[in-house]
Amino acid sequence: MASDAVAPRILLVDDDPNLLILLADQLRDDGFEVATARDGTEALRRLEAGWPDLLIIDMMMPRMDGLSLAREIKERADLPIIVLSAIDAGDSKADLLDEVAEDYVTKPYHYPELRARINRVLRRLGDRVPRKSLVLGPDLTLELHRRAAVVGGTDVQLTPTESRLLYSLAANIGQTVTTETLLARGWAETEDADPSYVWVTMRRLRQKIERDPNHPAHLITVRGVGYRLVGGGSEMTEPT
Repeated sequence: MASDAVAPRILLVDDDPNLLILLADQLRDDGFEVATARDGTEALRRLEAGWPDLLIIDMMMPRMDGLSLAREIKERADLPIIVLSAIDAGDSKADLLDEVAEDYVTKPYHYPELRARINRVLRRLGDRVPRKSLVLGPDLTLELHRRAAVVGGTDVQLTPTESRLLYSLAANIGQTVTTETLLARGWAETEDADPSYVWVTMRRLRQKIERDPNHPAHLITVRGVGYRLVGGGSEMTEPT
């Protein structure tokens, strides 16, 4: 990893303190920025503070297992997840992981294999959104980690679907995201979903975040292709 590159942020969740410490140290040695959590509750608290670029979650944990945690995370944001699992790939339970995980690694794992899978998932992500707020202009800040926007100083709540679509747009700030991609992000598990779902949601989002929804400054339609999220005349910034 290049020394001038921004370190990818990983949240590691496992109830085994020995594995947690060892794996966190290995990842840090390879240039990743790592935060840890020993259970699902602690992991969700960390998400409130800011989003990682990738989560690695142990499948078998007390109180909240990895699958339940992953489902809860996906309700909040479309964050990539790798599951560490003792479940063999041929097990029927592995099908459940397809709902929420980009990949899974069977325990006991070999670190070089896990590292390769992490890098493969991160390469697929493209641009990454900042961990906290996206300031798109003096009157609009997106706080996707808590499913909210601040419009003219007023808090506006976003639905999970609205948040997922904005996350996809924010991850590609200034670039066009196709309607088909947004449809997959928002309604992957909905049968017979069609582009009208995206159109309706984008219209609703404009009502929430734009000063003048009929003449949007931030949520721009690229006719016949998709949508683009832009700053209001200034470059997007991330508050410290």
